[in-house]
Parts: sequence; structure tokens; C-alpha cells
Amino acid sequence: MSVSCIVGNRRSAKADAIVVFVAEDEKHFKAAEKTLTSEIPHLTPVFESKDFTGKANQTILAYGGSATAAQRVILVGLGESSGVTLEKFRRAAAAATKRAAACNCSHVAFEIATINGIDSASIAQAITEGSILSQYRFDKYKTIKDEGNGNMVKKVTLITDKAHQKAVTKGAGIGESIVDGVTLARDLANAPNNEIYPETLAKRAQEAGRKAGFKTTVLDKKKIEELKMGGLLGVNAGSVRPPVFIVMEYMKGPKNEKPLVLVGKGITFDTGGISIKPGAGMSDMKSDMHGAASVIGTMYTIAKLGLKRNVVALVPSTENMPSGTAYVPGDILTFMNGKTAEIDNTDAEGRLVLADALCYADRFKPSAVIDLATLTGAIAVALGTVTTGMMGTDEKTKNRLRVAAEKTNEYVCELPLYDEYNELIHSDYADIKNSGGRYAGSITAALFLKHFVSYPWVHLDIAGTGIQPKASHYTPKGGSGVGVRLLTEMLRHW
Repeated sequence: MSVSCIVGNRRSAKADAIVVFVAEDEKHFKAAEKTLTSEIPHLTPVFESKDFTGKANQTILAYGGSATAAQRVILVGLGESSGVTLEKFRRAAAAATKRAAACNCSHVAFEIATINGIDSASIAQAITEGSILSQYRFDKYKTIKDEGNGNMVKKVTLITDKAHQKAVTKGAGIGESIVDGVTLARDLANAPNNEIYPETLAKRAQEAGRKAGFKTTVLDKKKIEELKMGGLLGVNAGSVRPPVFIVMEYMKGPKNEKPLVLVGKGITFDTGGISIKPGAGMSDMKSDMHGAASVIGTMYTIAKLGLKRNVVALVPSTENMPSGTAYVPGDILTFMNGKTAEIDNTDAEGRLVLADALCYADRFKPSAVIDLATLTGAIAVALGTVTTGMMGTDEKTKNRLRVAAEKTNEYVCELPLYDEYNELIHSDYADIKNSGGRYAGSITAALFLKHFVSYPWVHLDIAGTGIQPKASHYTPKGGSGVGVRLLTEMLRHW
């Protein structure tokens, strides 16, 4: 989808539909009604009928007649003006774009109107994100498209005045780059295992690096063995496909700046191994590499934006398969740093591959490390599919993530890492065991990881937010692309 910015107004803009945002409170709604009906008389019945009230995400379509160059006018509600946020703009833009697509519109123009003190660049970015992301579909394998799903908006135009053109253009450009990264993450997370497995995931990371401008190095099984990554090798033991360890480097900041390191869980399919999962819902485990997808998408975005930062991303990738050679409960694995773990449950495999990656991160002398992983079902029990679980040792980075979460609506909620929980992962035979049982499952998983960090660290458990059970606003069912907007926002304002 292409995005352009023009100087003009809602009457002169050429498109299949022109979108106008309207707030719900009486003062703003009455002012909008007066202006719109005087400029576009065909809208008079819309307001007289009171079918449209400006409620958040409410849309109504009318025809402008000779008063507008666009045949259709879509009014979309923002809710009360005092409560308008960037997220309200994202969702309203998504709702309007979906309405336009349902009417076979391929080109939609949005009138940029500042409200509630929000700057025009941020509004342009939010509209771009909401509009384009609402049109995402993973349908590359469908030979016959679903009825009613074949229509998509392919072009977005943002209308502004001369004074705001530069800011709007900049905001739209940022939005486009972010959308590209989110789309990449969604595509990777939604792809079936016969498309995305460790080797092809590495190839996609290399391709992203070539396109956007970051260095990608892929370590093969021989190198992984030399590094003594016992966690990654242990999980891989049951698969006929070899593991890979992907290193992505974007070093555009000052030479003396310590890099931020991102780590993404790259289990391209998780059967649970010998502790095999139930068959129902197992197909979702093609998305168990969403952490990897998110960090690859983030690297792609920040490189396209040209951020002046030093960022490294690490992805340990393998399948978790049951076979005659698979690791089993009771095995003891030795990790890159020499620590050992008793295997209590082979379905608690993500923390095993992340442990080696967290050890590897130490060689970059990082300012901080953030890992993302679809790690525990327990986090979805605790926080549902709306909020990502956050744990860690670095208050500064946690606070930065909180601020970014408020702006992006990719919420985070901190869970405690009290020492008392360590008893649950005590092992009689090794340093720790890889599962603490039912209670505090997300916390004990994070405490396991904590044994492998020696730097400021934050863990994001995206098991609930990464795989969505149904579509909403601008997020599809399936892989959501969560984390790309959050991390990019944080890095842009680091």
C-alpha cells in the first residue's frame, strides 16, 4: 500500500472516499455539523437523522455529490474530544479504512485535523499505522479468496495545509516504516512450518538485512556446538532440521555507545517434544517463533528509519520435536556459561534456547538486553491477550517500555521476581530445573532466564499478545506483530 501527502481540503481531494474525523462531545460535534453541512450539503440528512453521533470508531458513509471530488464521504467518530489519543486515531482510521474497503474503495484520503493538543506528525503516523495495518491478511496460500475479503484499500492520501505538510509527510513516513516491520513480523509468525523453519528464518533475516541495511550473520550447528550452546542443541536433538543462531547488527550510533541487545525466541514449531502438547490448537505453534519475528521486524524498522542507535538482535532457532533422539525429562543440559539445568518438562523449551542466547549477548557488553518470547501459557491466564508480561532487573528500561507502551497501546504489566519463587525451580541434581509447575509459571520461567544474565535485563512474555484468537481494530487473528511498534517507539526516544 502506498501513502502520499498533499496540500488540499476535503472538497478538492481526489480519491474513492474522503474520511473526516468527528468528535462526540456537543461543542465539537455541533461545530463539525455546521461546517460539513454548509460545505457538503449532501451530509445534511446524515446529521438530521442522528444516525451518526461521533462515538469512537462509529462510521457512516454518504455521497458528496458535486461538492466533493471524492464520490464518497466517510465520517468516523473519535469519541469525546478530551479523551482523544493517538490510539483513538489509529482505531478510527482502521474503522474508516475497513468501511471503505467494504465499498470497493481502493484509494482513501484522510483529512488531518489536530485535536486535544496532539501534533500533526504524530496524528499522520497513527492514521498511517491504523489504516494500513487494518488491511493486513495472510492469504498467500488461498487460491480462492474468502467472499467479501477480496476488497482492499491500496492507496492512502493524507490531506493537510502548507504549514503542516512537512510534519505530516515525516509522520506518514515513520508510520510506513513501522508498518513494514510489523507486516514482516506478522508474515513470519503466520507462515506454516513447511515455509518457515530455522534455515529459512535465517534466510528471511538475511534478506531483511540486505533490504533495510543491517548486518546478518548466521551460525550453523557446527559453530553452535563449538560455542557449547547446550540448551539450543538439547532442544534441537529431536529434529532432523539443524538449528541456527542468527546475529543481526545495526551499529549506526556513536562508536562508544554500548548497544541495546534484543533477543527473540525462534522455536519455529513447538510440539512440546516428548512432553507432547494436545492436538487441539497445536497448529498455533507455528507462531512460537513470534519473539524472533518481532525482533527481526524491529531491526528492519529501525534500519529503514535510519535511527542513530547501536542495536544487536539475537535469535536462537530450532524446532522442538519428539523422536528417538529427542531430549527427555530427567536429562541435564549444560549451557554456554557452564550452568546446568535438569529437564522437568520438554515443553518448557523456550527458556533453554534463550539461556544460551542471553549468555552470548554478554560479548557485546550491552547497555541493556530485552528478550521477547511466547514463553508461557501462564501469562495468557494472568493477563489475557491484551497485555504483555514484563519482568526483569533494569528499572530504567522497564520505565522506557512503559512510556512506549502508553503511546503504542502495546501494553506491558510487570510481574515480580521475588527470590522466594526460586524454590519452585530448585533441582536436586543440577543448578536449576526448567519448570516450576503450575504456580507462578511466568515468574519461574523468567527466574530461570535470570540465571544467565550479567547485565541490565528485561524479559517480555508475549505468549498472550503474540497469537490473537480473533481480529480486532488493526490487528488480525493469528500473529499480531506485537513488539515491533513498542520497541521502535522506545528506541526512537531512547
